[in-house]
Amino acid sequence: MRYIIIGAGAVGSTVAAQLHVAGIRTVLIARGKHAAAIRDGGLRYLRPSGEQVVAVPVASGAVEVDLAADDVLVLATKTQNTEEVLQEWAWRPAGEGLAADLPVVSLQNGLENERAALRRFRTVFGAAVWQPSTFLEPGEVSAEGAEKPGIFWLGRYPGGEDPRLEAIAEDFRRADFVVQVVPDLPRWKAGKLLANLTNAVNALYGRNDRITGELQAEARRVFQAAGMTAADLAVESEVDIAAVEVAEIPGRARGGSSTWQSLARGAGSVETDFLNGEIVLLGRLHGVPTPLNEAVQRRLAIAANHGEAPGSADPAELPQTVPPVLISAEELARQLDSENPPVLLDVRWKLGDPNGHQHYLEGHLPGAVYVDLHTELAAPPVPAEGRHPLPDLEALQAAARRWGVREGVPVVAYDATGNMAAARAWWLLRWAGLSEVRLLDGGLAAWGDRPLETGHGRTPEPGDVVLRPGNLPVLTIDEAAAFPDHGLLLDARAAERYRGEQEPIDPRAGHIPGAVSAPTGDNLAPDGRFRSAGELAARFADLGATDRPVAVYCGSGVTAAHEIAALAAAGIEAALYPGSWSQWSNHPDRPVATGPDPASPNH
Repeated sequence: MRYIIIGAGAVGSTVAAQLHVAGIRTVLIARGKHAAAIRDGGLRYLRPSGEQVVAVPVASGAVEVDLAADDVLVLATKTQNTEEVLQEWAWRPAGEGLAADLPVVSLQNGLENERAALRRFRTVFGAAVWQPSTFLEPGEVSAEGAEKPGIFWLGRYPGGEDPRLEAIAEDFRRADFVVQVVPDLPRWKAGKLLANLTNAVNALYGRNDRITGELQAEARRVFQAAGMTAADLAVESEVDIAAVEVAEIPGRARGGSSTWQSLARGAGSVETDFLNGEIVLLGRLHGVPTPLNEAVQRRLAIAANHGEAPGSADPAELPQTVPPVLISAEELARQLDSENPPVLLDVRWKLGDPNGHQHYLEGHLPGAVYVDLHTELAAPPVPAEGRHPLPDLEALQAAARRWGVREGVPVVAYDATGNMAAARAWWLLRWAGLSEVRLLDGGLAAWGDRPLETGHGRTPEPGDVVLRPGNLPVLTIDEAAAFPDHGLLLDARAAERYRGEQEPIDPRAGHIPGAVSAPTGDNLAPDGRFRSAGELAARFADLGATDRPVAVYCGSGVTAAHEIAALAAAGIEAALYPGSWSQWSNHPDRPVATGPDPASPNH
């Protein structure tokens, strides 16, 4: 077989060099100054082990290549150029037939290339490619993989077997690539797409794990809605990814991703429309908002059009995304059957009912872990701090790991009281840096007649999550006292406790002067589910949450988290006063107001 490598960027030039050095017949399709430099002096090919000049044959296009029946076309262009390439090559003569009769191998990012090729070519192979390489100067390319130049998870598109696939895989192995043949190529391409979403971030802003994580979270929600699954390349790979860890090439600093390189070369176009833009497209097709991927796609297109340098954009220009708060029972059931099921937390607790664990033993969602609100979601009570102070971060992280919470794995919390208690877990984990945390809308009742587990259930594999506090705003007692002067302080307790008509547990009755009564039970519909986002937004607007900051307290910082979840579902950020009334009422010097209005203090 002879390999026609169409596209002489970092990937294509590396593959051509490795095949040629291995004695495998190869032609590299290159253009412009890069093609001229290779024709004149060969390809300067740099590896961590040294450099060499590779005299790989070069052509500038299809008209310069006489195709034979045993040729293999390898697509290595950027995805935005794929359609042009397919038009150029598909109907060229090849032996006694046409190029469309030849096998095509796509070594490209995104999900569109193989589908586009299948429109013209009968046999399409593709690969999820992991190949750290750099092309910045005409006639030169570097491949920075420490032991191997790259990994190909190679398969037929959309699936199935073909005797030529193993022969192609063996040629790539002879060329020193690591190859795993996979039967479900689209799943591996989707997994690589998740990794590729960082390319635009790297090009625009430099490394930013927060933005990357939020882009990938949007993508996973889209995949879920589209019925797609993504392979976890690091976990599922049967070949050692460490073989392509980036190693230093003396005198050659690695700049960044292929998108970074396109900006650095001033190429004028980037493939983000087929990376982040693919997530945007799928989101629009399946009704899932993707505001961050859309913003990154748009911003990078502007950068490419204007010739901006890599790293010159400001992350502050991106929209502040609001992760989803709720998940329906139907969606949760689908996710539990997926390859990346969420961690389930059963947080049954109710004031006056100490039997949450017993209720869990009598029946809980399959795989759910019981979470004790008193001991795992709060520090020990201290009158001066309140009944449920925020837990120590190390203790919370240890608890989360016991629950099986892992980096990149979503979490869903629920209870049997409209998420009044589960919202505390939701808030704490969001505060500690996890964005993929949701509440089962309607709680246990919403699960309906689906099966439950009884007893202690399975012990989860310990998690590896690292918690980082401060991602949601909080108020101290002094800040809570001053908040009504410039913002809206909501009291999430029952109205009779706000008015001071009864106080079942704390030493004084009433409310913080200036606070507005907003019982969080009113955020729920009669079936125990949260009211719609529009209804919640209208409710909070009526309470005054329009153009000023919002904060919430309750009795001890538990049901206030529920109100904050309702506010978040309506698109409103709010701060939590964790000490809440149980702290305030234990300080005799703090004034108290009673009655139905915010009012001034009575005592």
